Amino acid sequence: MHILILASAFNSLTQRVHAELRDRGHRVAVELALSDRSPTEAVRRHAPQLVVAPMLKSAIPEEVWAAYPCFVVHPGPVGDRGPSSLDWAIHEGVDRWGVTVLQADREMDAGDVWAEAPCRLPEAVSKSDLYRGEIADAALEALLLAVERFAGGVHVPRGQGPAATGDAPLRTRPHLDQSVRRIDWAEDSTRTVLRKLRAADSQPGVLDTLLGGEWYLHGGHPEDVLRGRPGALLATRAGAICRATRDGAVWIPELRPRRAPGRPPTFKLPAVRALGDRLPPLPERPAALSSDRRRTWADIRYREDGDAGFLSFSFPGGAMSTEQCRRLLDAYREACGRPTSVLVLGGERDVFSNGIHLNVIEAADDPAAESWANINAIDDLVEAVLTTTDRLVVSALAGNAAAGGVMLALAADEVWCRSGAVLNPHYRLMGLYGSEYWTHTLPRRVGPETAGRLLSDALPVSAKGALRLGLVDRVVDSGPGDFAREVAGLALRLAALPATASRIAAKKAGRDGPHSATALAAFRERELTRMRRTFDDPDAPYHALRRSFVHKERPLCTPPHLAPAAVAETGPAPSTEDVT
Repeated sequence: MHILILASAFNSLTQRVHAELRDRGHRVAVELALSDRSPTEAVRRHAPQLVVAPMLKSAIPEEVWAAYPCFVVHPGPVGDRGPSSLDWAIHEGVDRWGVTVLQADREMDAGDVWAEAPCRLPEAVSKSDLYRGEIADAALEALLLAVERFAGGVHVPRGQGPAATGDAPLRTRPHLDQSVRRIDWAEDSTRTVLRKLRAADSQPGVLDTLLGGEWYLHGGHPEDVLRGRPGALLATRAGAICRATRDGAVWIPELRPRRAPGRPPTFKLPAVRALGDRLPPLPERPAALSSDRRRTWADIRYREDGDAGFLSFSFPGGAMSTEQCRRLLDAYREACGRPTSVLVLGGERDVFSNGIHLNVIEAADDPAAESWANINAIDDLVEAVLTTTDRLVVSALAGNAAAGGVMLALAADEVWCRSGAVLNPHYRLMGLYGSEYWTHTLPRRVGPETAGRLLSDALPVSAKGALRLGLVDRVVDSGPGDFAREVAGLALRLAALPATASRIAAKKAGRDGPHSATALAAFRERELTRMRRTFDDPDAPYHALRRSFVHKERPLCTPPHLAPAAVAETGPAPSTEDVT
């Protein structure tokens, strides 16, 4: 079936819908619903059999939904309506939720229901994590069922009256604005503060005043020991700040200054970096790598179970700054000093890694120099994984990975991926050749022809698609909350296999082979030569593309690589050495 995806942005959910529909043999194109133009002509040009809107902030024009069947994915159960559905659910502490696929009509979120899927909302999980996890899983379940029903031609959707909603009333809730999100540091409990922060962690943040300025607070994690006057800053850790509540304290990883009139859009940065000279002297309270204090926040942790070690990390949005890469490398080396035969690398849920930290680079006094420092720091980490010979290393992708994050994963002996993850193994859209030893690891896994196609097409790949291509070795079919437990069991079984000792011995014996320091140095030098040339050229597209990405500038038109011609797998694939 020919399906057109109509979306406000090619975000994580839209990418997953795109990848999984293509996996099922559908011909898929994408059109972005840009605010300054109607999508009507674009839809007519595509003439699709079905329009799907996974994430759409504006109403579909009547001339579109009247002429073409249009399925809208609403991140709420049947009967729930409004633009802040998931935000309200988290804000109110709802633990059971759902996703509805409905047909576009005159009234937003009020059309006939084609499918629905329930899901849970774990209390300690942020909105962006839920959106990429439980909500995305439910959305795909419901949407794929709706598409199947539509293709069958016999299903009759139901309206949103009492027969559809049961005892649940129809409810249209308003936009969740800052007057509701506001934190009262003197009165709100830690639990309430965390709920407000988690309901706004990615966007829009919680507007607050701090050190004489107005800031949006992004992300929140509990602290179990530190206490102080409500609202006071208590300490720093790994770029985050700790702020006291009336009955405890919370860690806030990122801040974004409020945009001043007539000034360009602002963007998120690690809290300490954002505050800069405003920040008074505070104690740095690092968390021990192997600490059992699970109620205090740490972005890197290590634990052991028998012969398996687990080095977990979780950086906001999956971006890895120079400092974060270096801290993770230090932790990796410490983990490699432990007597284990299997080391699992990856977070317990959500994003694995998206490579270098473009926001930190953009904010640097010298973005070119910071780009160079960041790419070398992540290369150092990848090299350490590639040259580990005394144990098996497993990359465990609980969620999405892109660019250098994919290549970090490929450095391991095995790559395990949650069924709901999406991979973007390319650099082209940021105007980069790429590094992280991709010219070594990617062709070795998928072959030069497929590697070239992945890099040039610049399209998302589903977990199952990645398994089929050889990008990953195992797909773990689990929900977001179960992935860490499933991986732990698999790692223990791997450590107990007699063949594991033989594999480790073979790694040690092959230290002069393709993973030797000499062989790897040549790949790194060739890649970094291309990267340095880009970083040092102020007219290179990378700099404008980075600024556009960081400032969230809307494109003038739908990127051409999302057009049907880019989707068709025809024509010769470029050489991996020709991809820029």
